[in-house]
Formats: sequence, C-alpha cells, structure tokens
Amino acid sequence: MSIYKSAVKRPITTLMIFMAIIVMGIYSVVHLPVDLYPEIEFPAITVMTTYPGASASDIETNVSKVIEDGMNSVDRLKDISSVSYENLSVVTLEFQYETNLDEASNNIRDALDLIEKQLPDGCEKPVIFKFNSSMMPVLFYAVNAKESYPGLEKILDEKIINPLNRVDGIGSVGLAGQPNRVIYVNVDPSRLDAYHMTIGQIGNVIRAENQNTPSGNVKMGKMDYQLRVEGEFTDSRQLNNIIVGTSDGHPVYLRDVATVKDTLKDTGLHERINGQRGLRMFVMKQSGANTVKVAREVKKHLAELEKTLPPDVKIETIFDSSDFIKDSVSNLSQTLMFALLFVVLVVLAFLGRWRATFIVALTIPISLIVAFIYLYISGNSINVISLSSLSIAIGMVVDDAIVVLENISTHIERKSSPREASIYATNEVWLSVIVTTLVIVAVFFPLTLVSGMTGVMFRQLGWIVTITVVTSTVAAITLTPMLSSKLLKLQPKKEKPSRFSYDNTFLRALNALDRGYEKAIKWSLHHKKVILLGALAIFLSSMYLAKNLGTDFMPQTDESRIQLKIELQSGTRVEVTDKVAREVEGIVHQKAPEVKLISTSTGSDDSGGFISMFSQTGSNIINMMMALDKPSQRHRSVWEVAAALRKQLDEIPEVENYSFTFTSGMEASNTVDVYIYGYDFNTTSHLANVIASGIKEIKGASDVQISRDKEKPELKVVLDRDKLALHGLSTASVSAMIRNRVEGLTATEYREQGDEYDVIVRYSPKYRSSITDLENISIMTPAGKYIKLKEIGKVEEYWSPPNIEHRQRERVVKVSVTPYKTSLGQLAGQIQQKIDKLDVPTGVMIDVGGAYEDQQESFTDLGLLLLLSLVLVFLVMASQFESFKMPFIIMFSIPFSFAGVVLALLITGTDLNLVAALGAVLLVGIVVKNAIVLVDYTNLMRDRDMELYDAIRVAGKSRLRPVLMTALTTILGMLPMAISGGEGAEIWRPMGISVIGGLVFSTFITMIIVPVLYAVVSKKGERDKKTALRKKFIFMDKK
Repeated sequence: MSIYKSAVKRPITTLMIFMAIIVMGIYSVVHLPVDLYPEIEFPAITVMTTYPGASASDIETNVSKVIEDGMNSVDRLKDISSVSYENLSVVTLEFQYETNLDEASNNIRDALDLIEKQLPDGCEKPVIFKFNSSMMPVLFYAVNAKESYPGLEKILDEKIINPLNRVDGIGSVGLAGQPNRVIYVNVDPSRLDAYHMTIGQIGNVIRAENQNTPSGNVKMGKMDYQLRVEGEFTDSRQLNNIIVGTSDGHPVYLRDVATVKDTLKDTGLHERINGQRGLRMFVMKQSGANTVKVAREVKKHLAELEKTLPPDVKIETIFDSSDFIKDSVSNLSQTLMFALLFVVLVVLAFLGRWRATFIVALTIPISLIVAFIYLYISGNSINVISLSSLSIAIGMVVDDAIVVLENISTHIERKSSPREASIYATNEVWLSVIVTTLVIVAVFFPLTLVSGMTGVMFRQLGWIVTITVVTSTVAAITLTPMLSSKLLKLQPKKEKPSRFSYDNTFLRALNALDRGYEKAIKWSLHHKKVILLGALAIFLSSMYLAKNLGTDFMPQTDESRIQLKIELQSGTRVEVTDKVAREVEGIVHQKAPEVKLISTSTGSDDSGGFISMFSQTGSNIINMMMALDKPSQRHRSVWEVAAALRKQLDEIPEVENYSFTFTSGMEASNTVDVYIYGYDFNTTSHLANVIASGIKEIKGASDVQISRDKEKPELKVVLDRDKLALHGLSTASVSAMIRNRVEGLTATEYREQGDEYDVIVRYSPKYRSSITDLENISIMTPAGKYIKLKEIGKVEEYWSPPNIEHRQRERVVKVSVTPYKTSLGQLAGQIQQKIDKLDVPTGVMIDVGGAYEDQQESFTDLGLLLLLSLVLVFLVMASQFESFKMPFIIMFSIPFSFAGVVLALLITGTDLNLVAALGAVLLVGIVVKNAIVLVDYTNLMRDRDMELYDAIRVAGKSRLRPVLMTALTTILGMLPMAISGGEGAEIWRPMGISVIGGLVFSTFITMIIVPVLYAVVSKKGERDKKTALRKKFIFMDKK
C-alpha cells in the first residue's frame, strides 16, 4: 500500500505521527541554546611564551624561532606565524579545516617537551590556547574603586569571581589590568658591597627563613604530638628583622642593607574606566552553553553579589554580547513571522479558500519544526544562520503542498469524492513532486560538503533547507491528502457573487493576468528572434554593469562597540602615553555623545595575559573600548562615529597612528593586508612606508597600519670576553647577576589569608636609573672578589624594533588598510596597481592577503559549489525527462537570475559579499523549479497530440498561477529579510536582496524565454514528426 493511500485510510495514525513530531520539535526549541553564530572551532592553536625583560629581538631569536622550528613537523599544519614582542612570544599554528584540534594540541605539547631545554633560563613554560567561539568573552565589565583599589583583585576574587564561577554554563571569569600586591626588597648596592653580600645571598636567606618545616613526632604521656618549626612570616614587616649576615661579629639585618616595601607591583599597564582608575572583568561561557542564558544568570547573580562589595567599588557593563544576540534573533524571528504571514496571504489570494489555505499553511510549521529537532540532535544552536535558513525555506515548503492540493481540488471539481480525489490526485503528482524536491536538494545539500570558512559558516544552512524541504514533501504526500479528504468538499456555485467577493476581485484579476500572458506568449512565439536577441542584450548589459559592483567578504555589523588603538612614538614613556589617552578621552566625550562608557588601557601587559592575545600592548600604545547606545537610540552608526573621531585624532601631534575595529573579535576582519617578506629590517620597513604612503592616497582607504612599529631606544651590555675569562666569568653568569639586580629575584612567597604574594629582591630604583648606575653594578667573581660591570664591559644605547613578525618562518612586515565607503575588492585592486609599479628589491616578496584573500578563497569555493549544483540539477532533470535537450532549455533561465542579482545589488547599493553570493548560488534550485513546472506541462500537452504552439500556449496559461504562486511565496518570504533594519540585519539583508532580485527578474524572463526556447529547440522535432506522418500517408496511397 502506498504511503499516501495509507495516510488517507488511517487519518488518526497520520495525525499522531505529525503530533509526535510537533511535540519533539517544541521540546527541542525549549532546550536549544541561543547564539549569534554557530559555534566555530577555528583551525588554529596559539602558543604563548612569556620571557620577562627580554627585547623583541631576544624573543625572536631565543623563543619564537626555537618554537617555530620545533612545530614545523606537526601533522596537517597549514601555516605558521609568530609575533615577537617585548617580554612575549605569540606563535600561531593554523591547520587544515576539519583537523582534530585535540590531537593537534597533543602533538604540539609533545613537540614543546622536546624543545623545552632549548628555551632560555627565566623563560616561563609555553601556554597553549585552542581557539573556538566560546573562548570569546560574552560579558565585559568595568570595575572602578577608590580607597579599595589596592586590594581590588582580592575583593573581586572572593566576593564576585568565585561565586560566579559556580554558576551553571560559565567557563571562567577573569580580570585584566588588576593591581597585584607584591613585597619589594629594595637593596642599597653601596651597603651591600660594604658588607660583601650579593642579591643571591639575601634571596637565599629570605627563602630559608620563610618556611614551616615538619620536624617529626614527639610522644608525651598518652599523646603523640607532631613537631613543626614555624618560620613563615605572618607580617611583611617581619622581613626587616631577618639577619642576612654578620660583620665584625655583629649581625647584619635586612633593614641595614635594604628597604622592605609592601605595595602594588610595578606595571607598565594603566587601566581607567570613564577617566577613573579601574580594571576590566570578563566572563567566558562553557563550550555549547546558551550565551543568552549565561548572560542572564550572570547579571542576576551579580546584582546580588554587588551588595557585598565596599561602597566605593562600582561595576558597569562595557559589552554584553547577549543584548546583540537577543536583538538579532528577535528581529529575525519577527522577520520569520512576517514571512509566514505573507506566504499564507499569497496562498489564500491564489486559492481563494480558507480550508485549502489552512491545509497548505499547516505544512509550514511542521516542516520548520523538524529543523529545530535537527539542531537539537546535532548539538547546534538557534542563531542568525539557522533562522535565516528557515526564512529561505519558508517560501519553498508550501510548493509541494500547493501542487498536490491543486490537483486534488481539480478532481473534486470533477465530482470525485474527497477521499477518492485525495488518493488519485496524489498518485498522479507524487513522483513529479519528489523529483522537483530533488532539484532543490541538489543545490542545498552540496553546501554541507563545502570546506573552509564558507562550509563552517553555512553548512547549517544546507542541512536545514534540505531537511525542511524533504519534510515538506513528505507532508505534502501524506498530511495534505489526509486533511483534504476530511476538510475539502465541492463548493456550490453562487448565483450572484457579491461585489467584493473573491470571484469579483482576486479571481477576476488573475483571469485578466492569464489572458494577458496568453497574448504575450502568442506574440513572443511569432517574434522569437526579437525575444532571444533582447534577452541576450539584457544579460550582456547586466554583466557589463557587474563591473561596477563592489565585492566584500562578510557583512559588517553595528554591535554598538568601538575599539580604538592609538600608537605614539616608539619608546614613549607610559606616563606620557597616559596623558595623551586622557586627552583622547575628553575628545570622545565631547565629539561622540553616543558613547556611554570608555575603558582605557595604556601601556604594556608584561604578564602575557588573556587580553594580550587579542590586542597589542606597549608603553606607547593606547587601547580604548567604547560602549555605545543601541543603534535604535542614536542617529549615527559606529562607522560614522569613528569617522568623526578620525578628524580629531589627526590633529593630535603625538599620535603617529591609529585604527578602529567594530566587531566582537570572532567575526571576519575587513582589511586588505599587504605582506612584505624579507630579512633586512631597513629594506622591508622602507618598502612598507612607501606602500603605506601610496595607499593613503587612495580614496576610501582608512586606518592604514604598519604592523612593525618604529624602532625604540634600548640598552645593551657589551661584554669584553677577554676580561670575562680573566675573572673566570661567563656571559651567562654575568647576565643572570645583572637580571637579578635590575629585574629582581623572586626569593619566596609571602602567604596571607590563603593568598600568596611574591617577595622580590632587587636594586632600589634610584640605583638603576642611568647608564652610569648600570655600569656600576657589582659583579662577584668565582674567587669572591667584587668588580664593577664597567670593568668587564660597557652599556650602550641602540635602536631596536618593538615587535618582529614571522610568517611561514620568514620575517614579514604587514601593511593593513580598512575600506571606508568603498568595497574590499575595489580597494584591493587599486592597491595591487600601486604595488605593480614598485621596483621591488632582490630577496623581497610582496603578497596581498587578509580578508581579501579569504574573500577570494570563499568565492572560489562558491564557484565550485555552483558547478556541482548545476551538474546535479542537470542529472536530476535529465533523468526526469529522459532527455538531454529539456534540461538545457530549463537551465537557460539560470543566467538571468544572476542578471537579476546584479541589478538588485546595484539598485540597493549593496556590495557582492559572501552572503549575497551564496544567495545567488541558491537561486539555481529555486529558478529551475519554476521552469520545470512550465516545461513538464508543455510536454504533457504535446503527448496529448497538441500542436507545438498550442501546447506552449495552453501550458503557459495553465501553469502561470502555480509558477507565480511559488515565486511569490519565496519572494515575500524573503522580503522581510531584505528590508529589515534592526540589530544584526546587516548579516542577512544581502541574501534577501540577492534572492529577491534574481527571482523577480528570472521569473519574468523565464515565463517568456523558456517557451520561446522550447519552440526553437522543438521545431525540428515537430518537422520530423510531420515528415514521418506524410511518408506514412504516401505509402498508404501507393498501397
């Protein structure tokens, strides 16, 4: 028994099956997490290594290069790059997509174990970071304090961070720019020399004194006592009373040679929130957790926890990703509801019956809810990609139900009973319905196979549309006939319809449209050359206009957030940089009233913490994070606000460079990067400056950045090897002694209330503030003799780069530029023209990449996807028609959909980005589906012995409404997406414009050009048929 016959004969079973699907769908919707994008695991792993006090050159030679060489043999490695900063090495390993990053991480750890001994002394253990979207903070807070500032880290740790870490879904809560308590032992070197002591000796004494040591058990009477020697300091002031040596039989106390200072650690990083001293707190979620739910729980708990803080501690929100996600998803959900309403109204307008409309409309929620079951089972989330996919599918899921219902209605009008009509009518069309669905699947399913960034971002779209369309087909051949057998009935004809009835309004308009289209077909069939030449002219004109179309990678979104990086002259002291930062803060408050909060970070993050992975730091660098009002609450976009601030920043003489970014960090960048490879610093730096100057002349080029900062002054110790040997010293031993005296020696940890604080022994700052001071550092020889550093070497000033980049293990400098009011592709083309005119020195190579390179790779992937879709569609249609000619006739309508896309993008001023291009590819299945309906019915009429032109005319007239209905349901289903202006609309609007433009244009062209082309291709077959018939009659006459 066939599936549709079973569905009609067992209506309760059929209904219960679909009810079960609805229940599972509702359960899935309730338990699905909500996020902006699907969770993305980028195929990249970063190895961060901190080497305190080292210059960028030292980091490059002793750390970055060592790690690069060790990592080069790791499996499936695609690219390796590094940046060597002061104190910090960041090596990034990029792998092939679909690489198992857990296995890659283990391979990296094994490689690091092998090279660990090659790293210099004082270098901290390398830390591995594996990137995915859950690593990005979902919440950023600004924390201000006045009197409580020195102990702010401990206060937040106890009262905020620890309780929040217990909240379900939170991965971690961290701080940036926090004040760290430390105990400095500032030594007077003259007194130290007078007592013949060294930093190392004092450190050893402090370490030995600050211990609690178990000393065995003592049995006394009936008791067994554990004996301990209590030596740990209970107060930092006790350090002053330690005896560190003797002189002439008298004890020498630590206070005699040093000053103990319990204070905040010296740092080159200044944090300020709205002009006041503070720090940043960030919250990261667990992988797979619901971003919106996590943010809601954090805010709920934080409201209670804030009550336990001291009165002067204030917490304000800098950035809440859940707000943008909620607004985007809500906006897209409203778009989906409007699309549903439009689709239902179109069906009602064409069918004119509420019951029939209800049957067709019921297909929509059933088909869509299966998509949520898929999302739940596959561990995905509700996000803009999944909801956009449903918006695309919503106009197509009713197509099959319309075809089945229309045929059932026809049988009922011929006096068949609803039950019989439902079975017989479905039997007539079920195969063509399945084949038509296969055409859609042939376009969308290959999207699940695409690799690279395109596949990662849009694989979900391929699965959702495929699943919803297949589900709609199953519903069309089961649920639709079952409901039709119960709800449809033959309507008695009204003697005199009312003036505003369906028959006198919509039906009359549709009949007039039928007659007009029939006349158009008649005229076209007798003027085939005019039609074909006109169509060719339209297509060629649109392709000519396409050269005016700008190209981009991914749409940029206004997330009410601006990040500003400002660079001053290299080597500028952090105090000077901080003064400029305050000036910039004043400008922002004055010129950008939309900004409600500014978080300013000035200087260098020497600790190599989490924030240093995402922003460059340095004594001459200012990083600002600005939180703005929502887009609906302001008149200017983030890009317009940035443009206004650029004019003011250009007038500050100390500012050498600056750049703006507007995304939350995981979205695609929008820059053109010019990579200049070469070992010689002077050559590549000069070439980078020449290229940057040329780029600044291009209209629309903004935020031109050179990744290599200008050289900054540094000091180096040049040792005389002969004198070293004379005193029995080595470079390593002298280097360690200098480091202990300048950077300091961590002697021990002071414990207080469960927390540990470093005790650092070093020269007092006033004895290491000049070259003379450094040359007077005392060095102890193996013989116990004290000599000055100047006796074995000298201290010289020189210029060194503050950061050194490598790519593919070669030195590289990058020039980055962001397009403003121009497209990425146009800007890249103009840059390439300037590069082509350069005289590039030998040994130097220039390459253009960045987001432009990603765009080219993604467009290539889409090109391959288009080719695969065309082949699969042809295979399906050739099998359906048992012909090679018919698929070519149908596929002739595809180029005109691309012409429509070009015109729509030009009219709306939208650039061709990845989302718009994807919409153009997906049009293949939608456009072909309409042409199939037309050609299939024409073949049916010819099989009934109709003349060629009569068959084309009758088929066109009878199939006009189904074609228009399916086209309009898709167009109106996408319309809310194309015209939406809410939060996050920038992401999906290009796809709506692309699909609507292509479908509107191709539908009009298809309804004319396909019949004409059918007539041209079939005319020879018609002549052959008549010739054969004539020969038959001649043979009969002879007989």
